[in-house]
Amino acid sequence: MEFALSEDQRLLQDSITGFLRDAAPLDVIRQIADGDDAAAERLAGGLAEMGIMGLHVPEKMGGLGLGLLDACLVQEALGYAVTPSGFLAATVAAQVLPNFNEDYPEGIASGDMVFGLALTELASRRDGAGVTVKDGRVSGRALLAILPDGATHVLMADAGGSLHVVSGWTATPMRTIDRTRKFDELVFDGASAELSTRPDLSALAAARLLVAADTLGAAQAMLDKAVEYAKERKQFGRVIGSFQAVKHMCAEMAAKLEPARALVWHAAYAMDTHDPEALAMAHLAKAHLAEVGTFVAKTATEVHGGMGFTDLLGLHYWFKRIGVNRQLFGSPEQARQSAAVLQGFVEA
Repeated sequence: MEFALSEDQRLLQDSITGFLRDAAPLDVIRQIADGDDAAAERLAGGLAEMGIMGLHVPEKMGGLGLGLLDACLVQEALGYAVTPSGFLAATVAAQVLPNFNEDYPEGIASGDMVFGLALTELASRRDGAGVTVKDGRVSGRALLAILPDGATHVLMADAGGSLHVVSGWTATPMRTIDRTRKFDELVFDGASAELSTRPDLSALAAARLLVAADTLGAAQAMLDKAVEYAKERKQFGRVIGSFQAVKHMCAEMAAKLEPARALVWHAAYAMDTHDPEALAMAHLAKAHLAEVGTFVAKTATEVHGGMGFTDLLGLHYWFKRIGVNRQLFGSPEQARQSAAVLQGFVEA
């Protein structure tokens, strides 16, 4: 048996990667990071035309009917190019909502509905924030929500872990070190919950797994950039890639990243096949990639020397994206705690 991607999966990732190579070069990422909404809209429009928003929506509801493994391949490509996209939010919504209502997945697939994601309550809580639902009315604040441009709905979690679809909110931008993506604070002031569901553990697991895939792509990009730089940069009449210390740094990054890729793929496959350990594997993938990504970001910057800290190379976009991913939907410690609870090692 061959444990590898299928030909269709390779073609899917290659097509997204090829599009982003042309549509999202470093100059475009700089424009987006500087607040150029038009550049972000053009890029989002191009991705939407490729049909990726409905990738995880079941075929009977108008989507492509592909699994989380395929979604992770797309998210990895988005992370490699540090591209902003509503793909993660759409995929998590498509993971949960078909179990409760067909209208929303169909809307995602057709493009009539654009979903945001506010799952902070499932991972951590802060004083002065939090969301409650009473008599079908949503009140409170959700932090670090992913709200794509033109969002029509938000899939949000309340303090009890239940999920709700809401179409009314007030958004205030939240600045993070990552300028390649936008995050918002959402305020709900008695908005009506269009749909309320019981707690669904797969929502947070899917979100964390996709963040792990995003970190995998960003870390791979930083490794590739470090290797290319080491082949070109000369010191003492020799390329620095010929120095043993630099070789070891690049080799160690690759040695940590390859098993991490296998972990992400395995966790996604487990989710698609409903393996009993799937949710725990998704949380562990998020935790492990957070730490591997941090190591690769730090080491790749060191390979570049002083140039790694300049805006000329733009390496900081990948570095900061990995940094925010580390905390998004919970820190590595919180993700491991979730896995430990699922495996019965600790009490919730």
